[in-house]
Amino acid sequence: MRYLVWILRLVIFVIVLLFALKNTAPVDVGFFAGHGVQQVPLIVVMLVAFLLGLIFGLLVAALAMLKRRREINRLRRELARAQAAAAQSLPAAQPMIPEVAAPLAPL
Repeated sequence: MRYLVWILRLVIFVIVLLFALKNTAPVDVGFFAGHGVQQVPLIVVMLVAFLLGLIFGLLVAALAMLKRRREINRLRRELARAQAAAAQSLPAAQPMIPEVAAPLAPL
């Protein structure tokens, strides 16, 4: 299985490398307010766009994970408080005789 994963990684690397070699044509990149960069290889523009998307996606995922972690911690504290309150309100547990808890009915 490990060899299969490495073969798959090698195939993907070769495909990406060939794609990069085929997309070296220079392009002009325009920004806001008339600013721009001229004669940038297309693969560089695509790589920068990919990296910006990756960073944005990781940022959104990290914020969602932090929100979930805060909610989990809040719920754990609430559960601990509820368990402490339940332990204080209940008297010491005494063993129950089964017939007292649920009397047997004749069939």
